[in-house]
Amino acid sequence: MDNIIIESTPKTPKISFHVANGTLEITGRSIPENSYQFYEPLLEWLDKYDAQPAASTVLTFKLDYFNTSSSMYILGILKKIEKIFLAGKQVSVSWFYDQDDEDMLQTGEDLKQIVKVPVNIIQLQS
Repeated sequence: MDNIIIESTPKTPKISFHVANGTLEITGRSIPENSYQFYEPLLEWLDKYDAQPAASTVLTFKLDYFNTSSSMYILGILKKIEKIFLAGKQVSVSWFYDQDDEDMLQTGEDLKQIVKVPVNIIQLQS
């Protein structure tokens, strides 16, 4: 199984999913023209990763903006990680937000309520 590294564009976030050490990071802006086309390969990768996850999985979100269609996939990613967590594996999720971005803070809090995996809400310093 290969890592997924996708550089950011003005409309898509940087994706850095590493199999061996279990670090998964999504950073930037997510307003892709076609959310399905962008995110579906990530969900498929997570299905494969779920079969043999690393000893510890660390998922980090550092998004400064995302659209509604991206939010469905963000939740989908969290649900895949939740499955690993519920199987008894060590999982950590961090949701970073800018101190002036109350919407991103609220979104992190909302997601924390939806999934059973612990989500750390972390304020970025400007």
